[in-house]
Amino acid sequence: MFVDEVEIRVAAGNGGRGCIAFRREKFVPRGGPSGGDGGNGGSVYFAASPHLNTLVSFRFHPEFKAERGQHGMGSNMHGHNGKHLVIKVPIGTVVYEMPEEGGEPVQIADLVEPGKKVRIAAGGQGGRGNARFASATNRAPRRADPGIPGEARRLRLQLKLLADVGLVGFPNAGKSTLISRISAAKPKIADYPFTTLTPNLGVVALSDDRSFVVADVPGLIEGAHRGLGLGHQFLRHLERTRLLVHLIDVSGQSGRDPVEDFTTIRRELELYRPELAEKPAIAAANKMDAAVDTKLVRKLEKHLKGLGIPLHRISAVTGDGVSSLVEAMWSRLSVVETGE
Repeated sequence: MFVDEVEIRVAAGNGGRGCIAFRREKFVPRGGPSGGDGGNGGSVYFAASPHLNTLVSFRFHPEFKAERGQHGMGSNMHGHNGKHLVIKVPIGTVVYEMPEEGGEPVQIADLVEPGKKVRIAAGGQGGRGNARFASATNRAPRRADPGIPGEARRLRLQLKLLADVGLVGFPNAGKSTLISRISAAKPKIADYPFTTLTPNLGVVALSDDRSFVVADVPGLIEGAHRGLGLGHQFLRHLERTRLLVHLIDVSGQSGRDPVEDFTTIRRELELYRPELAEKPAIAAANKMDAAVDTKLVRKLEKHLKGLGIPLHRISAVTGDGVSSLVEAMWSRLSVVETGE
């Protein structure tokens, strides 16, 4: 099960109490204070792990707490510190703190690098024992500090997939078929809308050890930015991509106009987040093997030319034009990376 957003609670360990104790030893008639300090509570850390790709485990285990510090003891023995709690999350996880009194979540961490570790909640400091308060005027203090509570936070975790290229388009435009042809990904493919219910990642391998990662985002429809359809749940996964590939059905079987399809998808991206629509993009006229009206393709090409977006004619089913599309993706990514 793919889960890319959850809410959890984390609590760092409390500091241990300081101890009030006095020495009772043979041949030491006056004794003295001997209460040790309490140990510090364990902190909570998040660590980005390449071995995870979903937040599903957090849905069934939403509460996390680090170990508290041990209380201080007599004979000037300090309590041991609580163990830190390291929680592994998928690479690309964004951590938001949820205000207790309401309001907008505040981003506190973005784990985009493998192995990156961030402290989310600090453990409480241990209290001082009475030996710490001894002085020339107070030789038998009966005072000790309580431990300081550890930080507790309510968090929202959002997973944003890390991909170089994002495939976007209407449902049943052929995105899953394309990603299965150009990579080893095996998404569900069927002849009905909303076949893809979760994003799919695939690694595209080219000659000369070239490769890049493609994400197949579930089909968008008009109103996706407002929560219609399924794609709105996964639009955030496009935020990290460097290139968008608009896959457009030109077979005519859908009864829609390809230009209107492209315009609708681009508008939904812009309404969700304006910078998405401004990302570098190329377009692919898919299902050319079934196209019955080439005028629609020419009309689409003319429209895209005015926007400076190249159009590639392909058939994801037969493979025609796919290799040139993949090379175009690589070339555009190279340009984006160099900033030319």
